[in-house]
Amino acid sequence: QVQLVESGGGLVQPGGSLRLSCAVSGLRFSLYTMGWFRQVPVKEREFLAALSYRDRREHYADSVRGRFTISRDITKNTSYLQMNSLKPEDKGVYSCAASGRSRAVGFYEYDYWGQGTQVTVSS
Repeated sequence: QVQLVESGGGLVQPGGSLRLSCAVSGLRFSLYTMGWFRQVPVKEREFLAALSYRDRREHYADSVRGRFTISRDITKNTSYLQMNSLKPEDKGVYSCAASGRSRAVGFYEYDYWGQGTQVTVSS
């Protein structure tokens, strides 16, 4: 059974930082591209970042490039999203996802999803 479990969300002040973690089990982590998405009410799920399993290239949405960094630790089967310089508009439910594609930037390209963790940016 494949499981993706996010952690690390919470309340942070504008300009602050958070690091999200995504613990993966039930699949061969090294052969999956990992992605992070954000969901807010009334809006479509937004792609944020992806890390290709094949060439380790990183892909970012314009809204987070330069502020967010995706990474992974194969020894721990865990993906991370380091978020710096957070803004109030970064608020949302953050989910990680796994794709068997070498490059995946659309939510429809992902095979497995976590439940999500809430991030709130407010003073």
